[in-house]
Amino acid sequence: MQALLECSGGNLVVPGLILNDRVDGGHLVVNPPREVWERSELTPGELKAWSFLVAATGRAMLDVLPQLEGGCLNYWEAGNWALNDAAPPAGPKDVKQCRRVHLHVFGRSRNPRGSDWRWGESPRFPDYIGSREWAAKHAPIDERERAKVARRVAEILSTRYDMESRS
Repeated sequence: MQALLECSGGNLVVPGLILNDRVDGGHLVVNPPREVWERSELTPGELKAWSFLVAATGRAMLDVLPQLEGGCLNYWEAGNWALNDAAPPAGPKDVKQCRRVHLHVFGRSRNPRGSDWRWGESPRFPDYIGSREWAAKHAPIDERERAKVARRVAEILSTRYDMESRS
């Protein structure tokens, strides 16, 4: 995963598996400052800083991505596919050892191209077994959009939340 920005709240990345095409609103992931299996494992300061990074990411996407004009966002804390019996290593997994908290931020365009992202409906995701094939059809936000989002996140972190960041 390519990091766009890092700060005390964690990092903002373009995920390796794109679940929402850029024209349908885009997809970024916000990781907390350290790996944990459940968000309650973060210290109060870590959770606060991560929450600021999540909020700044969402605001930045709404501010700079033209495909989100009149749209909104969905925030989704995930990690379920890592626990699937078919995911490596194959078989049952210990949740505390295999699950890693991360928060997906999905842009929701009013005019999505994909039927899985229809406006006014919940997104539809495939089962784990078909996820790679399904995701291969989705393009990430482009380099120019990534740079704009990262700059805007840094600005929001600095001016609203008094946090420094680095790209």
